[in-house]
Amino acid sequence: MQKYLLVLLFSYLLVQVFKYWLNIINLRHMKSHKTEIPSVFKGYIDESTMRKIYDYTIEKSYLSLVMSLFGSVLLLIFLFGGLLRMYNSWISSLGLTFIPSGILFFLLLICGATFLSIPFSLYSTFKIENKYGFNTMTKELWIKDLLKSLLLSTILIGIVVSVALGLIQLSPNHWWIWVWGFYLIFSLFIMYISPYVIEPLFNKFTPLEEVGFVEKIKEIMGKVGIKVSRVFKMDASKRSLHTNAYFTGIGKVKRIILYDTLLQNMNHDEVIAVLSHEAGHWKKKHLLKIIIISEITSLLGIYISFRILQTDFLTDLFRIEPDTFFAKIVILGFIGGIVSFFFIPLGSYISRRFERQADRFACELTGNIDAVSRSMIKLSRDNLSNLHPHPLYAAFYYSHPPVVERVSSILKYQFHIYKPSIHDSLSRF
Repeated sequence: MQKYLLVLLFSYLLVQVFKYWLNIINLRHMKSHKTEIPSVFKGYIDESTMRKIYDYTIEKSYLSLVMSLFGSVLLLIFLFGGLLRMYNSWISSLGLTFIPSGILFFLLLICGATFLSIPFSLYSTFKIENKYGFNTMTKELWIKDLLKSLLLSTILIGIVVSVALGLIQLSPNHWWIWVWGFYLIFSLFIMYISPYVIEPLFNKFTPLEEVGFVEKIKEIMGKVGIKVSRVFKMDASKRSLHTNAYFTGIGKVKRIILYDTLLQNMNHDEVIAVLSHEAGHWKKKHLLKIIIISEITSLLGIYISFRILQTDFLTDLFRIEPDTFFAKIVILGFIGGIVSFFFIPLGSYISRRFERQADRFACELTGNIDAVSRSMIKLSRDNLSNLHPHPLYAAFYYSHPPVVERVSSILKYQFHIYKPSIHDSLSRF
């Protein structure tokens, strides 16, 4: 057993070292292009903005590295230092039945992880985001959000854990398929009710009052078969000046949510370009494809987990007594994190491919390629996105193509469709 434990420890450390190496080469690559303005961004940003992007990315990356290192050390102490063994023994000594024991076991772990993350969240929000002009949140609002999130997560986790453990009790030999089915239905349910129940707990949504603009949005969405029920403006600016927009709703009827910061920083054509990109995801059935891929993967993963959990290998490996289902789940999650790391590039590749398809769809739907490219430039500029990520880092982690690559591809698409003269192409800048 000792050699298996060492292999597991070595594998985890190897993954962590590789993660840190990727971050380091990404930061070095960005530093080598510190104030270099990409050609497609000329006229939109200057050298001072590039330095700001560099400084912001550096500070966020360093904080992320510290958080990762802190979490890794804590996890290794918890698993390999005997804390899991002690925690498991304490929960077992309470004499609770299976379901209450499981709820307490996982809720305490999740709450503990949340409280340990508080210093990092405070530093990120009130130090870094403040420094670069993004944060508008007060400490009182931050505390309210934290309490709401804790209450909400406690309720949801309590429901999920209790139902899952109940299914395990009722069907010890086939619970894997029932638990998978429950998680699927519950996830879809949350997706459906979130815009009406959960999101209003944190933000205020008001109908957009610009009648001509709203009608234009409904008209262009109608071209692809999307029926827009309402267009809402969200008061994102009471927490942050970052910009975004998104759809909610299942099926053809959608609610469109526009950050008030987005409306302040973009004109109508650019906002419609952003929404057309989202419409492309819907038209190409990207969300459905992602759900299918993730659910097939989850089904395979939960079946493998079921087979492993039928044995005492995991608890014997860490010398945990008494042998509990909950301790096995924690150890299995640790191993699963190592294994799933190697599938990150595949998931990122699929996501980037979907984003490229949605970009092209937005160009075709609006017929306004300039607005599509400007919307991406403004989003990245206003959010201080890294314009010079290392290609390997981007290939591994980026769910969207690097923005310079995206804009360049769109402008090439424009050239392919409209074939403007060289003089016209250069005069745009």
